[in-house]
Amino acid sequence: MQYNSLLYLLVFLPVVLLLYQLLPQRHRWKILLGASYVFFFLLSRKLIVYLLLSTVCMHYIGLWLERCDRVLAGQKDAQNYHALKTAADRKRRRILWLGILWQLGTLLLLKYFNFFSHNADALLAKLSLPAFLPTLKMAVPVGISFFTLQAISYMVDVYKKKMPTDENLGRLALYMAFFPAIMEGPICRYGETAMSLYEGKPLTYQNMSFGIQRMIWGLFKKVVLADRLSPLVVLIFTKYTQYSGVTVLLGAICYTLQLYADFSGCIDISIGAAEMFGVRLPENFRQPFFSRTASEFWRRWHITLGAWFKDYIFYPLSLTKGIKRLGKKARLKFGRHIGPVVQTIIPLLAVWLSNGVWHGAGWNYIFFGLYYFVLILTGNLLEPLLAKTYTTLHVNRNGVFLRVVQTLKMAVIIVTGELFFNAHGLKAGFLMLRSIFTNFSLTVFRDGSLLQLGLSAKDFAVVFIGCLIMLAVSIIHEKGVHIRQSVAQWHTVPRWCFYYAAILLVLIFGAYGSGYTPVDPLYANF
Repeated sequence: MQYNSLLYLLVFLPVVLLLYQLLPQRHRWKILLGASYVFFFLLSRKLIVYLLLSTVCMHYIGLWLERCDRVLAGQKDAQNYHALKTAADRKRRRILWLGILWQLGTLLLLKYFNFFSHNADALLAKLSLPAFLPTLKMAVPVGISFFTLQAISYMVDVYKKKMPTDENLGRLALYMAFFPAIMEGPICRYGETAMSLYEGKPLTYQNMSFGIQRMIWGLFKKVVLADRLSPLVVLIFTKYTQYSGVTVLLGAICYTLQLYADFSGCIDISIGAAEMFGVRLPENFRQPFFSRTASEFWRRWHITLGAWFKDYIFYPLSLTKGIKRLGKKARLKFGRHIGPVVQTIIPLLAVWLSNGVWHGAGWNYIFFGLYYFVLILTGNLLEPLLAKTYTTLHVNRNGVFLRVVQTLKMAVIIVTGELFFNAHGLKAGFLMLRSIFTNFSLTVFRDGSLLQLGLSAKDFAVVFIGCLIMLAVSIIHEKGVHIRQSVAQWHTVPRWCFYYAAILLVLIFGAYGSGYTPVDPLYANF
C-alpha cells in the first residue's frame, strides 16, 4: 500500500479520518498509532519488530538519562558535588552513546553489512588472503533510515536538556510511526510533531480542504510526471551502453526531474495527509532548482535531512576541542577567512560522507556525497576571490543575468550528481558521463529512436506541459505567494471549478492502469 495507491487514498485514509473524528479527543492518538502500525505492517510485515525495538530503546534511554539527572539533583548539597556531577556527566554520555550505537548498529547491520563484507573480501582477495566475512540475507524495513534519525535526535535533545524526557511510551511510539511520514519522511523532531499528534485536534474544514489540495498537487507530480518518466529512465540507465551520449544525457535529466517530482510529490501527499489531522510536518523542499550554489541547493532540497546533519554532526564536531584548536591555528596561519573554512573541513567531510552512506550501500552514493563536499568546500574557499572579482568588474551579484547563469550552472551540477546517484555502480556512472562527451550525437531526434525509449509522443507532451506547470508553481512560490490561501479567497464557483480541474488533470493524465507498471516511491528505497 503506497501513498499514491487507491487503497490508501480511497479506503485507508478515509477510514482513519472517520474513526479519528468519531472517537473522543483523548483517545484519538490511539487511532493514529494503531493505523500507523497497521500501515507499517502492511509494508514490512514482521519487520515491524525493528520499529518497535527502536522505539523502546529510545524511550528507555530517555528515562535512564532522566534518572541520572534526578539522582544528581538529590546531591546538590553534597560537599563533593562537583565530583559527583563529573561522574554523572560521564555516565550520561555513555548512556547516550549506548542508545546511538544501538540505533546506528541496527541500521548498519541491515543496510550496509553486505556492502562492507563484499568490499573487505575483495580487498583480501587482492592481497591473496582468504575471504572470511559472510553474506547475510536480511530484509530491510521500509523507513528505517528515517525513523533511526528521529530516534537519535530525540535522545540527543534529551541528553542536551533541550527538552524534558517524555515518559509516555505511546506518544513516543506515535512520533516514530506516524503513517504519513514513516515511509519517506520528512524527518521530524520530537518538538515539532509529538505533542500535536497526541493532542487529537478535531477535523476542520480548512485543514481538510488544504490537506486535500496539497495531496492533489503531490499526486500530480508523482503520478503524472514521475511515474510517466520511469520507463525511459529505467531503460537508459540499464542499457546505457546501447545509446548515444545525448540519450544518456536525456536520461540523466529525466531522472533528475523524476526524482524531484516523485520525492517532493510524496512529501506533499504526506504533509497534506498530516494537515487533515491538524499536524504540521516540516517542509522538505523549497524550489531547489532555483539555487545558485551547491550550499543553497542543499538548503532547499531534502531540507530536514540537511538540517539533521547540520545539528547532530556538523555543529557537535565543530565544537570539539581538537577542531577548535585546528581552527585557531588555521586563522593565525591563513587569515580570518581561510582559517574558519579550514576548521570546517573535517565536520563538512563527516556530513557529506554520512549523506552519501545514508542514501545507500554503494560507492556511487559515497561518490555523490564527496562530490558535493568538494563543491561546497571549493565554493567556501573561493568566496573572497569571487567577491573581489565581482567588485572589480562592477557586477551586481543579485542581477538577473548573473542569477540566470548561476542557476544554469547549478542545473548542470545537479544533473551530473544525479547521474552518479542513479547509476548502477560508480564505474557505470563514469562510463555514462564519458559517453556524453565522446559519443554525443543528435540523430536520436531525427531517426525516430527517441520514441523507442518507453515514452510516446503524447507522453513527452504531457511531461513537457507538466514541467511547465511545475515551473510556474515554483516561480509563484519563490515570489512568496501562497497559492492555496489565494485560491481559498476566490468566490465559490471559480474555486470549485479549479479544484475539480486539478482532480481531473490527475485522473486523465496520470500514468496508471493498463500499460503502466506501478512505481514505488523512490526514496522508500533509501
